[in-house]
Amino acid sequence: MRSLSVLFVGGTGKISSACVTRALEAGYDVYALNRGQTTLRPLPAGATSLCADVRDPGATKTALKGMEFDSVVDFTIREPAQVGTDIEIFAGRTGQFIFISSASAYQKPVARLPITESTPLSNPFWEYSRKKIACEEAFMAAYRDNGFPVTIVRPSHTYDPTGLPFDGGWTVVDRMRRGKPVVVHGDGSSLWALTHHDDFARAFVRLLANPSTIGDSFHITTDELLSWDQIHHQVARAAGVEATLVHVASETIAKVIPEWGPPILGDKAHSVIFDNSKIRHVAPGWSALIPYSEGARQTIEWMDQHPERQVVDPKVDAAFDLLAEKYS
Repeated sequence: MRSLSVLFVGGTGKISSACVTRALEAGYDVYALNRGQTTLRPLPAGATSLCADVRDPGATKTALKGMEFDSVVDFTIREPAQVGTDIEIFAGRTGQFIFISSASAYQKPVARLPITESTPLSNPFWEYSRKKIACEEAFMAAYRDNGFPVTIVRPSHTYDPTGLPFDGGWTVVDRMRRGKPVVVHGDGSSLWALTHHDDFARAFVRLLANPSTIGDSFHITTDELLSWDQIHHQVARAAGVEATLVHVASETIAKVIPEWGPPILGDKAHSVIFDNSKIRHVAPGWSALIPYSEGARQTIEWMDQHPERQVVDPKVDAAFDLLAEKYS
């Protein structure tokens, strides 16, 4: 009996890297199609690298000449215009195509909790989310009209040890270690779900080459709920310090740091509680095992081992000083 095959478009990102590893462990023949430019998360032994830019259909078709797959997973689509390119390349080449969307596409503010896969998709605050919604609609139209075998997956905030959950990144930890206050949106009590990429991947691989998931959508998130105050304090403890938090209205932060406005107002400012029963129907017994206290420890340990990643943004640092002075 031949092994099942899966092609990851990307395969070296914070989520896809764990999915590649878990797919290999599950016995898949794993291929990764990318431009070969990422060194942060190299492909593990056993995965086959294919070099091409998926946004170049000619080069991609050349790289994939004669190849077919049981599943193709694209982690890179952000624009509705990219949907047609993927359909052109992969129609007839795969038994299943998994589009990685985003849980930020769910209705904001959410009319009722918990969030399920049938929660409406609507986000007037964040263009990124609206584009993901448009991508989903285009893929589902292709499924209805032409039988394109799409499965939609909506990750929420999924992390690996190389990154922090704050828009300010390392600047936040640097301020904590210098004893300076850090800014938290709202009153710090909105609930959030931080999912370790390996927990995500353990459930995700159960969707691969699974015909019962075609034409359907799934989210995969932890059941651990933390307030943003708790998240900041857990990172501070992992960094060996205590955090001084200053609460500032989300709208005010958006005015002072405009690029933070859409992801805060369109996602982080809203409490999220996810119902994961649908993915558990596909992956019986699955649950997220890594609490964020452990995830924060992994992240700080990794960052301390990679000082070149400890980049302080002077604009963010100055904005925090301004906001902390005014609202502390």
